[in-house]
Amino acid sequence: MDLKEFSAGRYIKQIEYQSFSPALINHAWVVSDPKLNKLLSEADLKLGELNAFSQLIPDIDFFIKMHIAKEASQSSKIEGTRTNIEDAIKNEANIDPEKRDDWEEVRNYIAAMNHAISLLENLPLSNRLLRQTHQILLQGVRGTHKLPGEFRSTQNWIGGATLKDAVYIPPHHTEVLDLMSDLEKFIHDDQWAIPHLIRIGILHYQFETIHPFLDGNGRLGRLLITLYLVSNNILHKPALYLSDFFERNRVLYYDNLTVARTKNNLAQWLTFFLVGILETAQNSIDTFNSIIRLRNRIEEEKIVTLGKRLPRAKQLLNYLYTKPVVDMSEVAGAIEIDISTAHRLIKDFERLNILEEKTGFKRNRLYVFQEYLNLFE
Repeated sequence: MDLKEFSAGRYIKQIEYQSFSPALINHAWVVSDPKLNKLLSEADLKLGELNAFSQLIPDIDFFIKMHIAKEASQSSKIEGTRTNIEDAIKNEANIDPEKRDDWEEVRNYIAAMNHAISLLENLPLSNRLLRQTHQILLQGVRGTHKLPGEFRSTQNWIGGATLKDAVYIPPHHTEVLDLMSDLEKFIHDDQWAIPHLIRIGILHYQFETIHPFLDGNGRLGRLLITLYLVSNNILHKPALYLSDFFERNRVLYYDNLTVARTKNNLAQWLTFFLVGILETAQNSIDTFNSIIRLRNRIEEEKIVTLGKRLPRAKQLLNYLYTKPVVDMSEVAGAIEIDISTAHRLIKDFERLNILEEKTGFKRNRLYVFQEYLNLFE
């Protein structure tokens, strides 16, 4: 099917409302639009550049953890949480009780992402994997009563207080299993020579259109993008996340998904999606370049002055790359030193303008690797 011939689906009359029944997607797709093909080629090249770049960076897993934290905070922000990346990496004890529910949702997202990436080593990207990831996403938070890990068995809706004034009503729950089965087949069906970025763009649209869970669909649908790229070895490391782009262009994000459903214009959604890939991949490359410059400057100009304390300083610096907001006891535990040694080491890092104390308290002080954290904010 040429994208120009795309028909999104049809509305089905239910009791007192109409649900949208999307067309199946597991078939051949043809992209004949020259502008879309040019954009696809540019996005492929940029993604390849990011993948190659990420494989050349020593200890990249340190920095990937911060990318995941940023993705978790931005993806959750789209859903209304108020946790920024600095809060996301703090320990629970340092979180304002009024913000703790939001913090837990973001931490669940981080846990869900890490678990899903590890599952891909032994399990294909599938409905089983998505359900397991969804269970972690909603575990113990405000959606815990909304069937974590299970496809919905009732009708849901988007926008509005009830079904009667809803902005969008996804397919009836009796359709979900068949639609998700079709989606899973489309993930793996290699008889269709469909470019990967077109395939994942269609997958994300279809997942959000089905809205197969009672809660967490937006977060899991955005997570699906990265999981697809990693599972198909397009990215060897999970170094690209689109939630920041979607958050900054939130109105366009929802509008383009809606236009695909209501105007049968999937090409417009895919254009927006590929622009997001291009911009986000370039931003990731720029961030990695900035990290390398920062690391070289700190290691070659600052901590080298610490003499015999240099080995401990390198241990602390590596830990700060994964968690740039710490307290003294955490530093002691992370690099296995006593509190007095941790105190002296932190004082060294303050003197070298690597760490800043942010609370102003005499106790329960928090130290921030601000220059590094700024690269992700």
